[in-house]
This record gives sequence, structure tokens and C-alpha cells, in this order.
Amino acid sequence: MIPDFSSITPEEPVAVLVSGGLDSAVLLALAAQRQRRVHPVYIRCGLLWEAVELYYLRQFLQHLPLPSLQPLVLLEVPVADLYGAHWSLDGRQVPDAHSPDEAVYLPGRNVLLLSKALLWCHLNNVGVLALGTLKGNPFADATPSFMRRMADLVNEACQARLRILQPLRHLDKTQVISFGQAFPLQWTFSCISPQQQRHCGRCNKCAERHQAFARCGLPDPTEYAA
Repeated sequence: MIPDFSSITPEEPVAVLVSGGLDSAVLLALAAQRQRRVHPVYIRCGLLWEAVELYYLRQFLQHLPLPSLQPLVLLEVPVADLYGAHWSLDGRQVPDAHSPDEAVYLPGRNVLLLSKALLWCHLNNVGVLALGTLKGNPFADATPSFMRRMADLVNEACQARLRILQPLRHLDKTQVISFGQAFPLQWTFSCISPQQQRHCGRCNKCAERHQAFARCGLPDPTEYAA
């Protein structure tokens, strides 16, 4: 399995929804190697890890000198009024290394992110939005059918022809790391409970990250607090 960009030509401008994590960072780098123009789009929701995540993302972009990469786009979708007392905002009872993937679900997050990102694409004449969704993602708002329906809704509202692309959806995290090992993966950030700009080493996402490096036989470049 390889990342699938077969439905677009290299001349088409692409926006990549990035979080700073391994999957979206590798997707961004792969897209920037192939496409003529790539726009990284980061959406701030007010979550507790975003300041550190954004710092790492900026470092990753600085260490990825590809001419197709456009300046980072920052958009805002605050969720505090929706989520209330939620671990993603207050840091209490953050899902630990032994929790299932479902524990890190953020209600309706892709509805919020995609609507904003797709509208940005429409207003900036970028026809394709790419996401780093992986194989085995258990959430209903990450399926290809959901992505198609979201694009259809925005297209109907705006009389547009936008598309959502998931080039990594046939790959797992180990395969993504293997494809991205030449990129500056030390400047990616996966933690949902950062400790002074470091991965905590205790949360669900830190465990997933460390295990993925171990499975593909590559040294983990991450500095963990624990």
C-alpha cells in the first residue's frame, strides 16, 4: 500500500488539514513533494495542547524547505462553549496509555473542522482538501462516506466543486512512519497532555506514537517527560 493521490493531478492546488501530529505532517510533506501548490491549514479550537502543537508544527514547516509549501493558514473554531468541562479543555482525566481509541473522541470535531476548512478552500480557489485519516479509524465522522456528504453539503451551499481526499486511509501509523522517515519527524507532536513543551509519555496518544515507532523498527526521536 502507498499513499493514494491518484485522483488529483500535480497541478491542482491542495489544502492539507494539519494538526502537527505524525499522520497529517507526513501527509503534508508527501503532498508537497508531489503537488505544485500545497496550503497547510491549522484550526485552533482552544484545546489544551494546541499551543505546543502549533510550536512543533511551525518547526516542522521550517525544517521542510519544499517550494510548493505555502504559508501556514490559521483558522479559529472555539469549542469551549460546546464542550464545557471536558478533558480536552481542562486537562482532567486525560485518557491514559491503557485507554481505548474511543476515549480520545472529540464530539463532532470533524463537522466543525471540515466546514471551516472547506469554506476556506472555496473562498481561496483550492479545490481539494486532504486529511491524514488512517486505516482502522473507529469514528463515524472519519469515514469516506461522511467525507463525501460533508463535501456535498458545502458544494450545495456554495455552488462549488470541492473534494475531500484521504490519501492515507489504507495505511496504519507504522506504515505512515516508514513513508515519512526521511522527514523531520522529531518536530511532530502527538500528545494530549503536554508537559512544558514535551510529550507527557503517559497519555493515549503518546503510547500510540511510541508503539508505532517500535513496530516499524525505527528509533523514536520523541522526548518524553515520563
